[in-house]
Amino acid sequence: MLVVAAVCPCPPLLVPEVAAGAAPELDAARDACADALGVLAAARPDRLVVVGPAGRDASYPEGSGGSFRGFGVDVDVRLGREGNGGTTARLPASLAVAAWLLDRTGWADAPLEGLGVAEPTAVERCTQVGRQVAGAAERVALLVMGDASACRTLKAPGYLDDRAADFDAGVARALADADIEALRTLDAGLARELRASGRAPWQILAGAAEGAGLAGSLLYEDAPYGVGYLVAAWS
Repeated sequence: MLVVAAVCPCPPLLVPEVAAGAAPELDAARDACADALGVLAAARPDRLVVVGPAGRDASYPEGSGGSFRGFGVDVDVRLGREGNGGTTARLPASLAVAAWLLDRTGWADAPLEGLGVAEPTAVERCTQVGRQVAGAAERVALLVMGDASACRTLKAPGYLDDRAADFDAGVARALADADIEALRTLDAGLARELRASGRAPWQILAGAAEGAGLAGSLLYEDAPYGVGYLVAAWS
């Protein structure tokens, strides 16, 4: 059963070495992510599942490695502790950021696994995956990685789209209120047009939280670089 969840953005810029001179601009986001992970740890879960956008659907066992070398920095990460099987699976960027956040906060509270989800995944499939995640252990924690729209300003990766601010505000309200139905009914087509990578992971959260009775708290909301970043905790 899902007992706690945290929602964090997944830009590699959260890693200071990647952000370089711009690193201080995301200090507030990093601190909010640390607070959200603190909520996860306080719940003393039996298992942590980390979900993030990826190029394809795939599972990543504990010990899977990732890297930010593609962003020009010599930084490697590992998802939790080294696995017994010596896995060679490579984490997608979203889960590499999650691994960095977990290492930064010293996560050692429960075994964990990663789950990459492709953008086209339909809401029905997201709901099904969420239910499966919630049934993985008696006390499940979920770390949900994903960004809101990338169209908030003229210099944003997706250029300015007048629909982006309202879309992001709706997601922020849903996360603040732990509104499962609002997440479940997000417009997948609009999310794709606005380049909101968090849509499918958020809908997995909605499926996992069915019947859990969790309350939400929005810890951070901003759009640096024209991309919506949201941090929330459900408990």
